[in-house]
Amino acid sequence: MVQYNSKTLGTRREMAVYTPAGYAADKKYPVLYLLHGLNSDKGQWTDWIRAQDVIDNLIRDGKIKPMLVVFPNCNSSVTVENPAPDQEKEKEMGYKSYGVSFEKDLLKDIIPYIESNYAVYRNRQQRALAGLSMGGGQSLNIGLSHIDTFAFIGGFSSAPNTNEVGGLSTLKLMPDVKAARKNLKVLWVSCGSKDWLFNVSQRIHGCLKTNQVPHVWHVDGNAHDDVEWANNLYLFSKHIFK
Repeated sequence: MVQYNSKTLGTRREMAVYTPAGYAADKKYPVLYLLHGLNSDKGQWTDWIRAQDVIDNLIRDGKIKPMLVVFPNCNSSVTVENPAPDQEKEKEMGYKSYGVSFEKDLLKDIIPYIESNYAVYRNRQQRALAGLSMGGGQSLNIGLSHIDTFAFIGGFSSAPNTNEVGGLSTLKLMPDVKAARKNLKVLWVSCGSKDWLFNVSQRIHGCLKTNQVPHVWHVDGNAHDDVEWANNLYLFSKHIFK
């Protein structure tokens, strides 16, 4: 567990950081930022899905290169002093809690902290952003708005804040379509056919296809569950940092 000062939010926060076996300060590693779902925290990835085991096994089998994985708390109202989210405050803040505030925290505090304290690359070609459910939506919203920061984006069972695919926000899914077409190395959109968000993911796929943005559209028979997210982490990880 790592604590950091969020200048953006004016508070102290926590995140989990996975380092691969044999991590050495004299080497450089790419970084995958993994975002959790609504009403959860970083433990959804580390405790329930066991993302670190998925990555460990892939590295051990030589299927991916060693990398760091960062698990932030994606709800900006969660702090060291207040580890449990205030449900009423969340309703009042709405998208601000999970959207704009966290986006600034990620870009201005979390990434700079990681790049100042760990042996990692500091360029977009070595950064990936992915998440599940709400975190998948955040990954698409933030990643597609900051293609200059992330070359690899993954949304698993995603719920992005944009009315283009059924959300309530007027945010554009892709503020810069030309950059999305040209500069993304991997854009991964996935959902299980039994997932209650399947229609949303289908609309995301349709929007990307209509705008001729290259992407992977992965569908399987899973639901909105840990099996789906572990499987897509496994698949997505094999496509990044090539």
